[in-house]
Amino acid sequence: MDFENNIHQNMSSCMLCGRNCGANRNDGLQRGFCNMNNIVRVARASLHMWEEPCISGINGSGTVFFTGCSLKCVYCQNRSIALGNKGYDLSIDELCDTFLELQTKGAHNINLVTPTHYVPQIIFALSEAKRKGLSIPIVYNTGSYENLETLKMLDGYVDIYMPDIKYMDSNISQRYSNAKDYFEVASRAVAEMVRQVGECTFEDGLMKRGVLVRHMILPGHTKDSKKIIRYLCDTYCDKIFVSIMSQYTPQPNMEQYPEINRCITTREYNKVVDYAIELGINNAFIQDGKVSNESFIPDFDDKVFLKNSNVINKEV
Repeated sequence: MDFENNIHQNMSSCMLCGRNCGANRNDGLQRGFCNMNNIVRVARASLHMWEEPCISGINGSGTVFFTGCSLKCVYCQNRSIALGNKGYDLSIDELCDTFLELQTKGAHNINLVTPTHYVPQIIFALSEAKRKGLSIPIVYNTGSYENLETLKMLDGYVDIYMPDIKYMDSNISQRYSNAKDYFEVASRAVAEMVRQVGECTFEDGLMKRGVLVRHMILPGHTKDSKKIIRYLCDTYCDKIFVSIMSQYTPQPNMEQYPEINRCITTREYNKVVDYAIELGINNAFIQDGKVSNESFIPDFDDKVFLKNSNVINKEV
């Protein structure tokens, strides 16, 4: 495959995500809904300890946080990078070397965070990295506003899909993510992910293959959360793992959304977890206590990328 030509074609009228904005991201000037052009921009690459235990393990997950986002949820904890305000421009070779260095540092996997708008470039970099010895699992960590055609490009490159299912109610998804069709798009995406990688497999407590669906409960929206949990149980039963998250953290300047301008309560969280137990869900991760704190929000340092790295260590 001519990867460079593939990248150019996909960026000329970009339809990689569910926005289908059709932007010509090749000219270096026009940007998509994601606010990115065709140059890969990364905000952080590091060993990350705050994923689910089967992903972070002892050494950490080799996370690569890509700048830009196709959803831009109003409550986003990584808003500074979702809006495209932080990051470092990387060549395909530098991205490839970043994957390899994370493996050298002991990462259990390569964790691609918000990667949708760079899928063609990522595939190119992964192909090169695998040729050079990359052997750890590849995790695709996404908000799930994905086009099926984009996901099909990843078939054979991704070992673990880690998608969100944020909302079922279209009114809620419209209000907080400006995406009325979110559940329709996301549910199709998850089905394709399960088709590609099948049931979950583990080795020494680490996930090696499979789908782990995350759902973060929003304040005052436990009814929608229960519908999502029911849908996942009815559709996939024990084929997937589910992570029920309580870490919602209200962000500054959310006066326009007073109903979610608070943390969720213990009662709200327990309602959803108890419902999952009632349904008989066995493959689930839950969070203990109040975890809406800064430890779950990475430090997107403006000065250093992959500290002490042999790959890159440059100022913006």
